[in-house]
Amino acid sequence: MLSIRNLKIAFRSGETITPALKGVSLELGKGETLAIVGESGSGKSVTALAISQLLPTPPAVYQGGEILFEGKDLLKASDAELREVRGGKIAYIFQEPSTSLNPVYTIRSQIAEMIRLHRPDVTDIDSEIIRWLDAVGIVDPASRLHDYPHQLSGGMQQRVMIAMALSARPDLLIADEPTTALDVTIQKQILDKLRELQRDLGMAVLLITHNFAIIRGLARHVAVMYRGEVVEYGETDQILRNPQHPYTKALIACIPRLGERRHRLPTIDSIQS
Repeated sequence: MLSIRNLKIAFRSGETITPALKGVSLELGKGETLAIVGESGSGKSVTALAISQLLPTPPAVYQGGEILFEGKDLLKASDAELREVRGGKIAYIFQEPSTSLNPVYTIRSQIAEMIRLHRPDVTDIDSEIIRWLDAVGIVDPASRLHDYPHQLSGGMQQRVMIAMALSARPDLLIADEPTTALDVTIQKQILDKLRELQRDLGMAVLLITHNFAIIRGLARHVAVMYRGEVVEYGETDQILRNPQHPYTKALIACIPRLGERRHRLPTIDSIQS
């Protein structure tokens, strides 16, 4: 479904050009889940936003590569073709629902816009919105239609974001750190719900995270990014059991374990030595 080939992106500031992606290549099949793991600044979100050309140009500069979605290179797509893909075939869940949701529009109006744009065949929009809010675990969804984002907790806002993204029934869902601002119990609820909905809808998922601990049992394959490059790529269980790159080893070593006490987290240098 998705094939990223040798993608190179930089950012321009005056006369200075700073590389952000240095030849990234990834593959994602229909109905599969791929996790991209790495620390802040490694290029995860840049990769996700580049897929449907959401990076502003300037300052972003696409220096080379291909992004093939269902066989079509999105880097060569017209504005009209991109509008059809964005939200409809490729939907996003961003890191902070409190800043991604529009504070001056109700939950109903924001989800309704998505449905009108990408599913014009739907006649009873309110029933469809209620169905999706219920699917993501919003209690008494009919009473929430006219709420504004500030009236909801962080976990409920994230559920609304998921409902909005899925209401267009996309082929690919890109979830960029979907549980970063949530406590551990809500994180598990959100991830379990994503797994359940993915299975029901048969969609592919690209999960962006800095946390190796959450991807076991969720993503079949994982790509580890470091300084704009994919340094390790393969099946999740295999990489968790036998990581090869020092950066991957350092990330896995940071996962908390019961009964283990440490004074300092390991660094790449310490693992290499």
